[in-house]
Amino acid sequence: MLMVVVGKSNGIASPVQPFTTYKHSIELQENVADLWWTVDADAQEIIFELHVKTTGWIALGISPAGGMIGADIGTGWVDQAGNVHFQDRHAFNFSRPVIDNTTQDWFHLQGREQNGWTCIQFKRLLDTCDSMDVRIRSGTNIVIFAYGLVDPDLSRQDGDISYHDDRRGTRMIPLQSYGNPPSEDKFAGLDSFEFRLNNYRVPSTETTYHCKHKALIDPANRDIVHHQLVYECDPAAIFDDANLPEGLCDEINPQIELCTTNIASIWAVGGDYMEEFAEEAGYPVAGDFPIKYYAIEMHYNNAKQLSNRTDSSGIRFYIGNELRQYDLGYLSFGTYANAAALAIPPRVDRFNVDSYCSPRATQNFPESGITLLSTFPHTHLQGK
Repeated sequence: MLMVVVGKSNGIASPVQPFTTYKHSIELQENVADLWWTVDADAQEIIFELHVKTTGWIALGISPAGGMIGADIGTGWVDQAGNVHFQDRHAFNFSRPVIDNTTQDWFHLQGREQNGWTCIQFKRLLDTCDSMDVRIRSGTNIVIFAYGLVDPDLSRQDGDISYHDDRRGTRMIPLQSYGNPPSEDKFAGLDSFEFRLNNYRVPSTETTYHCKHKALIDPANRDIVHHQLVYECDPAAIFDDANLPEGLCDEINPQIELCTTNIASIWAVGGDYMEEFAEEAGYPVAGDFPIKYYAIEMHYNNAKQLSNRTDSSGIRFYIGNELRQYDLGYLSFGTYANAAALAIPPRVDRFNVDSYCSPRATQNFPESGITLLSTFPHTHLQGK
């Protein structure tokens, strides 16, 4: 198996040409927001260009934990005279970000409005040494964006940026080492198979884990799909193919106990919608591979507890025509998320969790060792 697709992305949607050529680009939200950027390692700065389908204000931020709290945000707009306004802001909580009163560290270079899109090029240092900013580290950065429908009117007392409502999003991007994902056209003509939910009615509760057997992010539900996992079932697992288990994970856990350990694929909000495996390795399927059953676990974060939402998200795998040299697998380790294993004391600013694996965890490793292609650390808002 060559690659994984968790949702179809049409690539860059902005009809406006960027001001220059960049090393990286990504569609932040389909047909709504696009981002280009280049890192200048010598100058230790990063140049962004943000295009958003609006004639109001637009904003891009670096978040320490995925939300607004503590985020460092560059906010800008182009007024009716074509002048660009740009502000360095900081979010202390879930309210309008305030203008940074320490130093101005986001600088606009140029901007324009064209064909209903607002486009602004701007830059900042990777590390500004400003207490109201967030350092752009090597590794994964949490990028947030938002936009409004109208420009601020700074001549009025109430003329600040308007509330964005649900016009916002989050992406996890390694800004300094991003690998541009391939186009899906590269795999045209290859066989594929999918694990997908079928119009599942999402409960109007904040958190739901839904599990299904045997079988892409539904564009209509990107606001509530938090992450999904595909598990291998132990070869000893036996099921009735005409009546496979499906339902809330906790409720059917006794039936799928042999299908909740080995991970075959994982995706979480903020990740790219297409991932290609290394050229020399692939994930084995069929043939003499002993896995017959797979289970998909979908985590819904329905924070507004909306009802009457149905979802058909899932994941697609493309199958290569030639056997690759090495087999891929997944190694998972960590700490169980329960009070007996992971209990953070009250009123502490920092709490380290140490996990140790027994020798059994590596007893099947070859003597030559294993090669890690990528890592996926996963915690919720309290983890770093």
